[in-house]
Amino acid sequence: MFGLGGQELLLILFVVLLFFGPSKLPELARGLGKGMREFKKAQADLENEFNKAVDTVALKDDAGAAADKKT
Repeated sequence: MFGLGGQELLLILFVVLLFFGPSKLPELARGLGKGMREFKKAQADLENEFNKAVDTVALKDDAGAAADKKT
């Protein structure tokens, strides 16, 4: 995970525990989880909109090419 070993992760967890305390840690984790969920949802929505736009342009190009062949 990010090139970190077990000792580094334990040290980071210990420092976080010192800063926030054990009572704030679950609240911090919940907030981080919500933020990640919202980010993934926004990313998926943006991807869907992009794909719709690409599909629309492709359909218009196909229709224009078909019209050119008829004339």
